Amino acid sequence: MPLFSKDPLQIITFQSYGTKNLLYARGRAIEDESINLEGKGFLKLLINNWKRFSTDNIKNTEIIIRLKDGRILENRTDEKGYFKISEVIENLSDLVNEEGWMTYEVSYKALSISRHIQQENRFPGEVLIPSLNASYGVISDIDDTILHTGVASLLKWRLLYNTFFKRADNRIPLEGAAAFYHKLHRGVKGDEANPIFYVSHSPWNMYCYLVYFLTKNNFPKGPILLRNLPNPFRRKEGGEKPQKQNEIISLLEMYPEMSFILIGDSSEHDADIYIEIAETYPNRILAIYLRSIKHKKKKLRIKSLLEAHKATPTVGGLK
Repeated sequence: MPLFSKDPLQIITFQSYGTKNLLYARGRAIEDESINLEGKGFLKLLINNWKRFSTDNIKNTEIIIRLKDGRILENRTDEKGYFKISEVIENLSDLVNEEGWMTYEVSYKALSISRHIQQENRFPGEVLIPSLNASYGVISDIDDTILHTGVASLLKWRLLYNTFFKRADNRIPLEGAAAFYHKLHRGVKGDEANPIFYVSHSPWNMYCYLVYFLTKNNFPKGPILLRNLPNPFRRKEGGEKPQKQNEIISLLEMYPEMSFILIGDSSEHDADIYIEIAETYPNRILAIYLRSIKHKKKKLRIKSLLEAHKATPTVGGLK
């Protein structure tokens, strides 16, 4: 064994989305810190959180993507270990299952791993290619929409506590949310496969944590779209849109023939973002669901926004 050997390498693939002729895949190459999401004990929780946000990135490294039919693509990670592929490839719909998911494998192309205890160089990934027969798509926020976070608490103290001091298996989903999402996924006929897309202001470091939460609590599987950790010294340009809004716009443009239902809450800026999107893309948003939180000033502000926007049906029904 090499002296001062490092952790094994891994590639975390993010569940993404595409079309029958467009592959859009994302992920991150990092050292495997062996984070145990079910690890018990306060000390273990602190260690896991430290590992989650102090990743050792594998930057500027060539990777290979292999599709089920043998086709191969090449890509390269960036300075933070992320990769993103957006490439026209024909007949991807031939590779999907009944729910529209296409599997692939990603691996390191050539990397000196003499200091890594490496056992595996094949990492699975999935891309959702919605059926053309889907009645609609659903785009849902996560924070305080399906997962209690406390983002509206004073100085966001409850948000910090829930994120850093509670295990994923101890987090509580909103009552009835999973069943509601399954009904949307299955549609009126009960046998549809309407795609569900989850968007959040959380960083990609929280990806595995959120996948575990959604799976454990029986939410429909869907791409989870997060953001890079922000640079605290970077000044935002005028008119710059929030990352969540950009992700929703990308979905609308990826599927121009599909209408969407938007689900969020009244704690932050979901109403502002959703209304602006509904006005920018008329007739594309079937409905807006906003879960009402216990914050009087925020509720009054949201009420005034909705009263000024009459074009899209809006429901505050997620308790």
